Amino acid sequence: MKKYSTFIILVFTGMLATSSCKKDRYPAKPIPARTIQFTLYTEKDFSDDNHNITFSVFIRTHTRTLFDSTLSVMKIKDIPGTANKIVIEKKVPNDDGSDLAVGFNYTIENVGISWHTDTCQAGNTFKIVNFAFQ
Repeated sequence: MKKYSTFIILVFTGMLATSSCKKDRYPAKPIPARTIQFTLYTEKDFSDDNHNITFSVFIRTHTRTLFDSTLSVMKIKDIPGTANKIVIEKKVPNDDGSDLAVGFNYTIENVGISWHTDTCQAGNTFKIVNFAFQ
């Protein structure tokens, strides 16, 4: 009788262990991480332009903004040339794998607002947004 009850306990424990440790047969494929590199520079001579300019970089889907960051205010004459580009690299947060709008917004004090927009297509894991300010 003792052997019979030990056998039942072992079988019950085995069934309990196997039923609680189920694994997915077809795990979801992870979406590869995407990185956006923002590059800002100018090829023109703005050495006499003392207007303040504020740049911001953004990453958006069709429905929401995933990333938006503003750089420090600078004078237009202080925008670096090609040898000293401002480079910002950002992994896409909360990436769902869809097409993205990426780029720069900028505001020139007492002048206006403008932007430079590019697309990072779905499946593209690295995108360079190259903006030569003019």
